[in-house]
Amino acid sequence: MLDLQSMRSEYKRAQLDEESVDANPFLQFEKWFGEALSAKSLEPNAMVLATASVDSMPNIRTVLLKIFDEKGFVFFTNYTSQKAKEIEKNPNVAAQFLWFDLERQVRIRGRCERVSHAESLAYFMKRSRDSQIGAWVSEQSTVVSSRKMILMVIEKMREKFKQGDVPLPDFWGGYRIIPESIEFWQGRESRLHDRILYTKEGESWNISRLAP
Repeated sequence: MLDLQSMRSEYKRAQLDEESVDANPFLQFEKWFGEALSAKSLEPNAMVLATASVDSMPNIRTVLLKIFDEKGFVFFTNYTSQKAKEIEKNPNVAAQFLWFDLERQVRIRGRCERVSHAESLAYFMKRSRDSQIGAWVSEQSTVVSSRKMILMVIEKMREKFKQGDVPLPDFWGGYRIIPESIEFWQGRESRLHDRILYTKEGESWNISRLAP
């Protein structure tokens, strides 16, 4: 058996405090995200998304962040997928960004809501044609007989949409996470990590430090 108890890493790259962070958590996220891009982190927009069913059974997966601004954090998916079904019944979600090379993570808690049709269409038109067709083909989270069957359906869709633009499916679009709290975590030596928490209070944000 592997001895996992002896595995240790010391985090020494940076520090984080209440005085150095931006008063606006979205600007602080933009700063950190930019540094993750500059560091060429693997899939810096990979966002672990946690949902829960109405009977409180948790579920987790990784999605890709495609838009963020002061309204929230947006990802796109099939509206018939398991995650979408859970969000429709229970819109409370949590999300996490983990940038190992920078010894950082960002944790978000809030509520999810669908973005407008116009926002979904604007993003859909930016996707590659193959990705657009893929949105039509994948009945996300359902059982399929084989990958060969999926490829057969893709070819049928390519033939169907060979003329003109691929239309936006009515079962596909975006969700926006509207945060109630955002935590910025910076690894430090001896596991005494820096944790700065932004909590929404009316139209402003309260900043506090959490114990490691």
